[in-house]
Amino acid sequence: MPASKGFSRRERIVEQIRRELAAVIHSELMDPRVGMISLTDVELSADFAHARVFFSTLAGSDSLESVQAGLQHAAGFLRSELGKRISIHMTPQLHFVFDQSLERGAQLAKLISEAAAISDQTNPRPDQD
Repeated sequence: MPASKGFSRRERIVEQIRRELAAVIHSELMDPRVGMISLTDVELSADFAHARVFFSTLAGSDSLESVQAGLQHAAGFLRSELGKRISIHMTPQLHFVFDQSLERGAQLAKLISEAAAISDQTNPRPDQD
C-alpha cells in the first residue's frame, strides 16, 4: 500500500477534535468561569480513548484554577457534543491541560528585551548619538 501524502487519519481527527471543541466552547458553553480560551493542541491516546486538550487563556494566573475547573465540569457536555459532530468509533474522554508555552514565550521575550536594554546602556553602539 503506498504511503499517503498529507495528514494521517490520526492528525485529521486531532485537528477536527480541536476545531469542533473550540466551536462548542465558543458558541454553546455558558459557564462564566471558562471565558475566552484558545485550544492550542490536542494529544490523542493510541486507542483514541483519551484526549489531552491544551488550552491557553488571557484571564491570568489568578483565575487559571477557575477556568480549568469550568472546563473539567463541562467535559461530559463537551464530549457529548463532540460525539454528535465527529464520526469516530469512540469519543475520547477529555482532559484539559493549561498550555504554558505562550506565557513562557512572553516571559522570555521580556527577558530578552531587558537584557538588550542593559547591553545598550553599558555598551552603546558607535552609530548611536
